[in-house]
Amino acid sequence: MGRLTARRPVLTVTLEADAARTRRRPDTLAAEEPLEIRVGGEPLAVTMRTPGHDVELAAGFLVSEAVIAQGGQFRSAIHCGGPGTGAAGTTENTYNVLDVALAAGVALPAADAARRFYTTSSCGVCGKASIDAVETVSAHDVAGDPLEVDAAFLLSLPDRLRDEQAVFTKTGGLHAAALFDGASGELLVAREDVGRHNAVDKVVGWAVLADRLPLSGTVLQVSGRASFELVQKAAMAGIPVLSAVSAPSSLAVELAEARGLTLAGFVRGSSLNVYTGAQRVRVPGED
Repeated sequence: MGRLTARRPVLTVTLEADAARTRRRPDTLAAEEPLEIRVGGEPLAVTMRTPGHDVELAAGFLVSEAVIAQGGQFRSAIHCGGPGTGAAGTTENTYNVLDVALAAGVALPAADAARRFYTTSSCGVCGKASIDAVETVSAHDVAGDPLEVDAAFLLSLPDRLRDEQAVFTKTGGLHAAALFDGASGELLVAREDVGRHNAVDKVVGWAVLADRLPLSGTVLQVSGRASFELVQKAAMAGIPVLSAVSAPSSLAVELAEARGLTLAGFVRGSSLNVYTGAQRVRVPGED
């Protein structure tokens, strides 16, 4: 797994009826390292992420921040040297700094609007001054997307996502997101990361690099809860349906309703809750 995982010793303690049993063994942990995203050489944000698919992560992040809205607006990205020294005192590339170049004519993020703050792996909007600052207007019309999907199809997605979580199987410590074609049911892409928002950014970034925005007619399945930010990222990428294994927040539901996005939560086993956009979910026996 390379930099995706790390091996560390662990003491396992098992409490029994009349004694405690201990065992020392190596354990596999999900890697977590900082990534500084720069645009045109200027720092924009730092996020804690699981290394891998960094260019997709940066591209998806720029979509959610309304810096770009189409694949053609993202030109290239390169890892820069980070802290540390290599042989003979040379600067060692830690692959934790990524500099993005935008296409000609695409405006760079304004200096006063740049997200120059520390983003934790659990919250990608920490540090935003207000809700208004994150309710970015999408360039893509989600409300007008005519997609309809069967409830049974949505219920199949958590298991299909779980089958793609190779690093989670080894560590038990990563979130995941996957994009499905709503008409054919095809799995388009799946990504894992220590941050749920990063996993979604990597999925959206994959679409940017493949020049597939907007993601009309698709369903985004996530492994955890549906936060405000995940709804925002889906809307910014033009994804009409967001399905989550766990609960949505109240603000996530409000934003999904305002954007015309279908939001399903507690998608597990044989049941699910549809919080907004129920017209897109076909239920057996209902016209």
